[in-house]
Amino acid sequence: MPTAHRPSSAVVVEDLGLVEYETAWKLQNEYAAEIAEGKRPPTLLLLEHPHVYTFGRKGHAENLLWGEEQLKQKGISIHWVDRGGDVTYHGPGQLVGYPLLPLGKINNVNKLPEADYVGYVRRLEKTLIAALIHLGIGAGQRSGMSGVWVQADVYSHCPRCKPQDRQKPAKIAAIGVKVDVHGVTRHGFALNVNPDMEYWDGIIACGLSEPVVSLADLLAPVPSMEKVKGEVANAFREMF
Repeated sequence: MPTAHRPSSAVVVEDLGLVEYETAWKLQNEYAAEIAEGKRPPTLLLLEHPHVYTFGRKGHAENLLWGEEQLKQKGISIHWVDRGGDVTYHGPGQLVGYPLLPLGKINNVNKLPEADYVGYVRRLEKTLIAALIHLGIGAGQRSGMSGVWVQADVYSHCPRCKPQDRQKPAKIAAIGVKVDVHGVTRHGFALNVNPDMEYWDGIIACGLSEPVVSLADLLAPVPSMEKVKGEVANAFREMF
C-alpha cells in the first residue's frame, strides 16, 4: 500500500516504493481523471521503477544502442509514452516523481498556454535544485534544455566519469512531462540517487551526448533514498 503524507498544503505526497512502469502509468491516468473531476487533491507520486527505457513523443529508435539480446540479459523493458522528450532510463536507485497537478484551462487548440507549460517545467527544475542544495549539492538549469545539471568542477572527482566528459556540465535529473486535455500534469522527473549507471550505456539519453551523474558519484556516504524523498517532498510543497 502506498504511504500518503498529508501536510497542511494542498498537495498529497504518496510513496509507492518499487513499481512496474506500466502499473504506475495506469495509476497516473486514474488519479489524473479523479483530480480533473475534483475527487482527488493534487498529488505527487514518488517511486522507483525496475529497469526500463522509455521513449517520449520526440523519441528516436536509433538512440537505443543495445540490441534485443543485451536488453533481455539486462532485464530491461521498453515503453513508448506520451510525455515530451526522447529516450531516458529508469531503474532501482533512481527517484522518480510524477506530479499530478491541475495547471489550468486548456485553450481552444487543446494546449496549455506556452508560458504556463514552460513555467511548470522550470518550477520542477527549481524544486529539485532546492532539494539538492539541502543534500549538499549545487546544481542548476541550462538555457534551452530541460533537466537539472551540475557543473564540471562539482563532479571532477567522479572516478566513473570519462576524463573528456569532466569539462562539461552533467545531468543529474531528467524531466519529461505531459499536460492532458483537462490541464492535469502527467509524468515528471527522475533524480539519480544511486542507480547502476551502466544502464545509460545502452542509450543516448534524451538524444544528447552529455555526461550523466548520480548523487553516489558526488557524495560519500550517499544519502538514503528515504532522505532524498523527504527533501524532494519538502521542496515540492514549498514550490507548489
